[in-house]
Amino acid sequence: MAAAPAWHLYLIECRNGAYYAGITNDLERRYAQHAAGKGARYTRANPPVRLVDSRGYPNKSAALKAEVAIRRLPRARKPGFLSPAAPKSSSPRRRDRALG
Repeated sequence: MAAAPAWHLYLIECRNGAYYAGITNDLERRYAQHAAGKGARYTRANPPVRLVDSRGYPNKSAALKAEVAIRRLPRARKPGFLSPAAPKSSSPRRRDRALG
């Protein structure tokens, strides 16, 4: 039997249509803080509408790396990052741009 993940990366959709990503070791408590206006400064100004999804990680370091990766993604790709079919890699693919 596998142990429950110690840390979670979560994605919240805010009232202004933006996504907020964060990590926690207690997902229910953290979402309740955001919903009550006692979470992050961003979600106090842009209240959450819903918890889009979350993914468990074995430790804080892995969750932080995934949080950095999801924040670098374009808005349209953020929900897919947490889907079961998404790669477990913590770094997003970068497109090479031609200079000129």
